[in-house]
Amino acid sequence: ITNPTPDNGEHPQVGQLLFYVPDAIDPRFGDGDPGSWFNCSGTVIADKIVLTAGHCTFAVGSNGKSTDPQGDPKADTNGDGMADNGTGGNDIWFTTQETVDYGFLPPSSTFACEGCGGNAARYATWSRALNKNRSWLRGSAHPHDLYNDLAFYLHDAGVVVLAKSSGLKRAQFGRLPALGHLDAYFAQPRDSQRFTPVGYGLQGGFPGYEGGDTRYQASVMLIDQTGVAGLGSGISVLFSNDAGAAHGGGTCFGDSGGPVFDGDTTTIVAVTSFSMNQTCTGVGGGYRIDQEDDLEFIGGFLR
Repeated sequence: ITNPTPDNGEHPQVGQLLFYVPDAIDPRFGDGDPGSWFNCSGTVIADKIVLTAGHCTFAVGSNGKSTDPQGDPKADTNGDGMADNGTGGNDIWFTTQETVDYGFLPPSSTFACEGCGGNAARYATWSRALNKNRSWLRGSAHPHDLYNDLAFYLHDAGVVVLAKSSGLKRAQFGRLPALGHLDAYFAQPRDSQRFTPVGYGLQGGFPGYEGGDTRYQASVMLIDQTGVAGLGSGISVLFSNDAGAAHGGGTCFGDSGGPVFDGDTTTIVAVTSFSMNQTCTGVGGGYRIDQEDDLEFIGGFLR
């Protein structure tokens, strides 16, 4: 979150995700030893259900094995009868710590040297440590049924099903919006309504890439409602991302998948989807979840 306001426990339903993508390249290990770890943010919307972005659930590994369709949307390499778009990958963990402690994980540099075990050793060590740490809950990753990583912004919703209870009370869960919830604000002046993005992302982009791993919030305005980047209406919206007096801050890398709440409520109108530049300034993109296909997809995990 840029120009952040400390959350101070206001949004206990928002947590951080840590996940492993076996096909991604970590430059510290090189092309010959693929596998990389990433962070996103997410919101508990039911006892074992976390809402996040589709690109935070795509190609998540399954016990260290690849689930990437390699460009073929119909690929079924593991023979489970489902397209290999990351659905069901279990190399993903979730925590609601306000400031996340990674001290129990050995640094990547421990494994990124000749004879140090490489990515296989890092995966084995980290996954074992995460499974034993009571602050982290393992889950399974499920991108939107229509998610395509080559055009992630079109269906950028995802769900993580936790193996154990989140420990939150029902009153603390994030709430889904009504169909077309955001439409009511389109005819209003831009500064008439505030929205609250929450996440664990960086506090600044290029060149410093400051902060991260602590839950913060911001206050933003709705900037562009329809046809964002030529995508057409009902897909994405743009929110302000600056340090103005009336609306402070915005989103940055690592906030992906985190909620954008309607004002001071726990109603989620969008999940953080993309940044328009490397500096995390100007505007930030949110993927609407108040559309019929998204509510149907998410609702399928709540029945």
